[in-house]
Amino acid sequence: MIDTPAWDPDQYQRFRAQRDRAALDLLSRLPDMDPHEIWDLGCGTGEHAAMMKRRWPEASVHGLDSSAEMLARARALPDEVDWIQGDAGAWAPERPADLILANASLQWLPDHGALFGRIADQLAPGGVFACQMPMAFETRHHTIMRETAAEGPWAGALEGVDTIAPLLTPEGYYDALAGVCSDIDIWATTYLQVLDGEDAVLEWMKGTALRPYLTALSGALQDAFVSALSGRLSSAFPRRTDGTTLMPFPRLFLIAAR
Repeated sequence: MIDTPAWDPDQYQRFRAQRDRAALDLLSRLPDMDPHEIWDLGCGTGEHAAMMKRRWPEASVHGLDSSAEMLARARALPDEVDWIQGDAGAWAPERPADLILANASLQWLPDHGALFGRIADQLAPGGVFACQMPMAFETRHHTIMRETAAEGPWAGALEGVDTIAPLLTPEGYYDALAGVCSDIDIWATTYLQVLDGEDAVLEWMKGTALRPYLTALSGALQDAFVSALSGRLSSAFPRRTDGTTLMPFPRLFLIAAR
């Protein structure tokens, strides 16, 4: 199990437009439905749970997240959503759900072969499980992050600190869901993220994948690690003459109906 990292809502929101695109693509593929009980697992700062409340105002919408900092930002939204601090891996709702959304959250949890079946088993008959996860482990920037973490004076402090693990194959997710769901759609999309600013890929990673490493380090050791990683990422993802940095980022999507 990955230790709970410290989250920074401001850093996470720095690239909100780019991060939102996959979530909006997932929501746009939902079937016509009239859900009464909706859960957003790993709701973060709450925008997507709030969006679902506005789309289905009569529904009970619950936003679950492990981070008190992220939920504090969510609770500042005006929408009537039930915000809950908790672990999506241990989630067990009191009533079956008509819609379960997990946007860029379940990649932090282990044992997807068992986890996805347990989540789908919380659906009411006809309910829908919609999930999107970054296929990040094999990407160039994640490989550079892990290589940098394993080298230098910070390596001892980072040994055993887990970040995002490889996903299952698409067939693996189909098999994990097939015992509960009869209508399963799985696809992948690679987004070419156009990022602005200095050290753009590093700043992107500070919002998510780097959180476990940054939580484990402090002071001069953290500064040295971030500086070394910055140099490697800048070489791999050079800033273009128009000021932007391009970062390909593949994501896996699935929608399954019980």
